[in-house]
Amino acid sequence: MEREFTLGTLDWDAWVETLRLEDGTPEQLAVLEESLPTAKTSAYYLALVHDVEALRERSRLYNAIMYAPRGLDRRDREIAALAVSRVNGCVYCASVHARRFAQLNKDAGPAEAILGGDLRGDTPRRQAIVDFAVALTARTGRPLPVRELREVAGLDDTEILDLIHVVAVFAWANRLMLTLGAPAPAPEEREEYVA
Repeated sequence: MEREFTLGTLDWDAWVETLRLEDGTPEQLAVLEESLPTAKTSAYYLALVHDVEALRERSRLYNAIMYAPRGLDRRDREIAALAVSRVNGCVYCASVHARRFAQLNKDAGPAEAILGGDLRGDTPRRQAIVDFAVALTARTGRPLPVRELREVAGLDDTEILDLIHVVAVFAWANRLMLTLGAPAPAPEEREEYVA
């Protein structure tokens, strides 16, 4: 069943073998600990951990891009990640970053609009960010609206580079999610089957 874009919590089912924790090597368990608190229960991370070094570098890069204490505002990073995920058709990533944006922004309206296909930001600044993220995702190789990022959004060069990093890392993250598995109902949404 194809999932619709949602602000709700989704699970993710892997199409590849996932690591059983009891079979994990010390290196695999260590990189899961380093990645994020829920990595040991995430089918995504349990699929990626078959390549310990790639997962370690992926987690470091992702965390440096999304949680950097300088540069682009965290809400701007999240709405860009949401826009990229929506354009790429990654329902799972869009759901995660819609919720994160809504929580940080204290308003789910802009996230719900993007999930519904209306690729707009809630301010002129965020509109310029969304426009740029969509353009870089959908129209690579064409001139991008960098001038608008400076003049409308007021972004400096560090913030522009941060935005480009967010778009690029989500091109990668979305492809991994879409290739290795599919979104699934969250455990509380799944029907109980009695044999």
